[in-house]
Amino acid sequence: MNLRIGPEMSQKMRAAVLVEPRRFEIELRTVPEIKPDEVLIEVARCGICGTDTHIHDGGFMAHRLPLVPGHEFSGRVVKAGSQSGVAEGIAAVVDINHGCGRCYYCRRNELMNCPSIKQIGIDVDGGFAEYVRVPGHLVIEAPETTPFDVLALTEPVACVVHSATRSGFELARSVLIIGAGPIGNLHVQMQRLTGAAPIIVAETSADRARLAKAAGADAVVNDPQVLMDVVHSLTEGRGVDLAIESVGATALYETAQAALRPGGHLAAFGLPPEGSELKVDLLTTVLRENSLMGSVAGPGQAMHHALSLLSHGRFDTSAFTSATYALEDISTAFETLPERPQDLKTQIILNDNL
Repeated sequence: MNLRIGPEMSQKMRAAVLVEPRRFEIELRTVPEIKPDEVLIEVARCGICGTDTHIHDGGFMAHRLPLVPGHEFSGRVVKAGSQSGVAEGIAAVVDINHGCGRCYYCRRNELMNCPSIKQIGIDVDGGFAEYVRVPGHLVIEAPETTPFDVLALTEPVACVVHSATRSGFELARSVLIIGAGPIGNLHVQMQRLTGAAPIIVAETSADRARLAKAAGADAVVNDPQVLMDVVHSLTEGRGVDLAIESVGATALYETAQAALRPGGHLAAFGLPPEGSELKVDLLTTVLRENSLMGSVAGPGQAMHHALSLLSHGRFDTSAFTSATYALEDISTAFETLPERPQDLKTQIILNDNL
């Protein structure tokens, strides 16, 4: 459905509304009205993120339901407010992270700690709808030469860009990435771009292990019992410079911590259940000068970096764009995810004719 949006018309759109955990309903809604500083985007593609599955299953943001999820989207600006600073008709992606812009954290470019932060598709309605209303300052113009299915990967790529930036770059840094799902695979590709070597991946799924190897991992370990042997054999017995946990399991965080060399860094990325605790030997941590730093989302400049990397072909996106579902089949798309480990990303098609 390709609507022409005019101020004199009250148009309708389809939206996938999560009315309660594990139950979507396709509703016919009025296309949102925009304020002068907002824009209306006609959505082309929207990817399913691990956060979306947590929301779908009731483990996260249940108090926000009913909600239109979806935050990995691309599309075209069909209407722009007079104060938005955005041109109508452009291809676009959106930084989903909306801070107040005035608090201590926003002033320090630590947007994710803003007490008033709202995330599109998580706190407010998002991209599993034909149209989405967003603040103009969050819109990023995208190259017309980059397909919308690739553009819809900008937000997840921005997440690994943000993580890599917070962990710093160093040539020939040894890296262990635990988990080779969608984000783990992107971490492999990101670390390869930063010059890491060797890149070791721990992944029990044969399909995802194969894809991690194809993405540039130097060693992929399927058997957890031999992981430390492989880590030590590839690092002259020291342990890795950097360990990235991208699953969100306490036991795997402990594995990542144990794999570090003295002076090594643990990048906390995977989202564990609320209340999870990591046992830390404080004396050893102090004496070895190890560090841990969290990273969430991909706000601000990370989105621009991600868009540039994708539009110039720095990421292999073939395993991220092949699994697609119509909006009416969104429930099937979510429910079959565990059966499709070879599909690193599933995208919902809203409009392929933009």
